[in-house]
Amino acid sequence: MTPALTPADLTAWRTFLRAHATVVRRLEAELVAEHDLPLASYDVLVQLSEATDRRLRMTELADRVLLSRSGLTRLADRLERDGLIERTACPNDARGTLAVLTPAGLARLRAAWPTHLRGVAQHVTGRLSAAELAQLTELLGKLLDEPDPPGDLP
Repeated sequence: MTPALTPADLTAWRTFLRAHATVVRRLEAELVAEHDLPLASYDVLVQLSEATDRRLRMTELADRVLLSRSGLTRLADRLERDGLIERTACPNDARGTLAVLTPAGLARLRAAWPTHLRGVAQHVTGRLSAAELAQLTELLGKLLDEPDPPGDLP
């Protein structure tokens, strides 16, 4: 049996979807315009920069960036062609592949980081008071199975 959604339920859901899509489009447009770097590529570089030894198994990276394995493989192909990552065999599992952030990838991330942080501030955090940010964090945290750890991640 499908539960009925109230008009308030639908309005909240649609507002959430529109807000997410709007912010993501804006952040993507800024990164592409200023750095020719799509948001998904930026996300891969961030995840690798934060990983131990700046490397992750491709399956773990796919989970972190919320891409399918095939989607990540295609993106990794482009990033590798551009010299931003390398793929190497996993030393403790011959079936596994590691994505490794290259010095060029780290430099590209460092160049794009200020643009992304400026966009987050302009399109999200700068529009809310400290109390509203805390409330938003609490509310969105209720939707997660495992909340992100606190920190200042890009």
